[in-house]
Amino acid sequence: MKTFGRARVSLAHEHGVDLSIEGGAGFSIQVLESTLVRVRYQPASGYREPRTWAIAPHAGEDVAWTGRQRDDTGGFSRPGAQLIEQAGQVTLRTSALSVTLKEDPLTLSWQDSQGHVLFSDRATSSYFASQRTGAIRHYLQRDRAERYYGLGDKTGPLDLHGRRLRTLALDSLGYDPKVGDPLYKHWPFVLTRAPGGQWWGIYYDTLSACTFDLGCEHDNYHDTFRYVEIDDGDLDYYVMVGDTPGEVIAQFVRLIGGTHLPPRWSLGFAQTAMGLTDASDAQKQLDAFITRIEAEGIACSSFHYGSGYSSRGKRRYVFTWNTDKFPDPKSLNARFHEAGMHVVANLKPCLLDDHPAYGEVRAQGGFIHDVQDGQPVVEQFWDGVGAHLDFTHPAAVAWWQKNLQAQVLDYGIDTGWNDNNEYAIMDDGAMCHGFGEAMPMHRARPLHPLLMTRATFEAQAAHRPDAEVFTVTRGGSPGIQRYAQTWTGDNTTSWETMRWNIRTGLQMSLSGMFNIGHDVGGFAGPVPDPELFLRWVQACSLNPRMVMNSWKADGTVNVPWLHPAVTADVAAAIRLRYTLMPYLWSLFERAQSLHQPIIRPTFYDFPDDAQCFADSDDFMLGDALLVAPVVHAGATSRSVYLPHGPEAWFDFHTGARFEAGQVHTVAAPLSTLPLFARFGASIPVAAGVAGRHRHDDPVSGLRSFSG
Repeated sequence: MKTFGRARVSLAHEHGVDLSIEGGAGFSIQVLESTLVRVRYQPASGYREPRTWAIAPHAGEDVAWTGRQRDDTGGFSRPGAQLIEQAGQVTLRTSALSVTLKEDPLTLSWQDSQGHVLFSDRATSSYFASQRTGAIRHYLQRDRAERYYGLGDKTGPLDLHGRRLRTLALDSLGYDPKVGDPLYKHWPFVLTRAPGGQWWGIYYDTLSACTFDLGCEHDNYHDTFRYVEIDDGDLDYYVMVGDTPGEVIAQFVRLIGGTHLPPRWSLGFAQTAMGLTDASDAQKQLDAFITRIEAEGIACSSFHYGSGYSSRGKRRYVFTWNTDKFPDPKSLNARFHEAGMHVVANLKPCLLDDHPAYGEVRAQGGFIHDVQDGQPVVEQFWDGVGAHLDFTHPAAVAWWQKNLQAQVLDYGIDTGWNDNNEYAIMDDGAMCHGFGEAMPMHRARPLHPLLMTRATFEAQAAHRPDAEVFTVTRGGSPGIQRYAQTWTGDNTTSWETMRWNIRTGLQMSLSGMFNIGHDVGGFAGPVPDPELFLRWVQACSLNPRMVMNSWKADGTVNVPWLHPAVTADVAAAIRLRYTLMPYLWSLFERAQSLHQPIIRPTFYDFPDDAQCFADSDDFMLGDALLVAPVVHAGATSRSVYLPHGPEAWFDFHTGARFEAGQVHTVAAPLSTLPLFARFGASIPVAAGVAGRHRHDDPVSGLRSFSG
């Protein structure tokens, strides 16, 4: 790798600074908002990624299907900044931050409104590019007191300082919940708490895979540093600052287009399991599920079909029905609706090579293809080989939406669940259409799940224009939150998984993914025992997404009545969710309008309380409730720190008062999820209608905590 060549300022004005770099490259700094500045590097040969699908600053407007031109500055207010030129330096200063540029070596230093340094490029060398590999690096000085968060679905403790992480999405079945990486998302956004308590974020707008070294690497000839290496894309980054983590996260979410407000029914408890739809008598099994859950009196707002409805043996054929297993799917879906459940169907973006529509899509050029011969790139997929649909080709999008309508929506299914869409295509010769501007797959992998999800979303909106739209995706990049709910993927049953998944969900929230959750009880691995199963249900009962999902080798299915000894307590945890549905819905509305996470670590609401930065199993549900799940086997009590700030905290269940700013040991019998309300909170709650709970139960009153 070589450092960028000698830089010289070619133009400086109140909206930015442009530099020319030896060899014909360009470098620019643009003030977009008083708290938002963009930095970009343009190689002499032009951008590798001339378009972006992430940046969507126009409120209420989506990016064009063909993308947004990288140089487009529309949607930003672009306020004037004070320009200061002195002693070989140029400084741009807004009311909230300033950035100072040195030409040789090219380095930037960022300060807050008080002149305190937030962060700086590495003094010895900051920017590198490789002609051999196409990689590009950006180095920053690292302070050992900094705290790092974000990067999407990352595992382990929330503070990522000291780790090296990738944004390369993979189908990560059975991942290690503490150290596994990468998982399912490409999410190159880092939130930093500076040693002085200030907050700032940096988003690298690239679809290329990235490696973030956040203090793992050390080089004797440089001071402490951190860096990002972009495999073969463009260096185009956005810096945003704020007094709190919430201010920075909100800016990032506005930058990438905001959060979709889903239909209220999607907040309810949901059930799915591969074993049910994989069964040879699947329709009979699902019919029995409806009968059983009604008999148990357990609220369930939706059922998610696993891909077994489209399977023959172990192979899956999207947009087909196995009529041996499902002789009359339309009547089954009607029965789900009569029971008050919406229906969601699993969708996969790869056609196996013996799929009945394979030849049709191939003839239309609708697959990811090889650059040499134009033939579909065929790779391993679901007990066979197949080709992935090219969602940058209009013909493939049209085929997808046509078949989604005919084979899913017209069958009475309400929405699609976009699954197995990480596009882990490793062939260096793989290309996609790019809407007429061909793109190599190594620079387009995360774009396909984003566009797949959008295609599903828009087809459903067209199918029922009077209904709220909902969809789900497992993979994707910044922008998926404009359409979909997501989750932490195919986890494995264990106490460790339950505990560390809590952190991963919070990390996703700090990254700007708010509508998230986990497979309750664990997807793969052993069957959970009664204690673990109940504690997992409790821990997830107040997550934005609550879906019980599983695939067990012996055919066992995670369902509320899995263990009769704890079924009543499982039902009680689900009832708690429905009781708090009005409050939960208000948090979804705030996520959509104010860009606030629904669940978040306690430091989000109490950033001045140093104790809140300690690693913890607790989390806030909105700003009023603190959830303290039990995550250790055999525990019937637990310690919980109730943050300083409110006058006091109250046990939500009993009303008992606790002092703020202290650690308390509280009772946690197997039947109870420890839950605390802050002083002054008024929580809207719902009561079940005729003894049953639904997602649309009316508000029955407020639970106030000020005694």
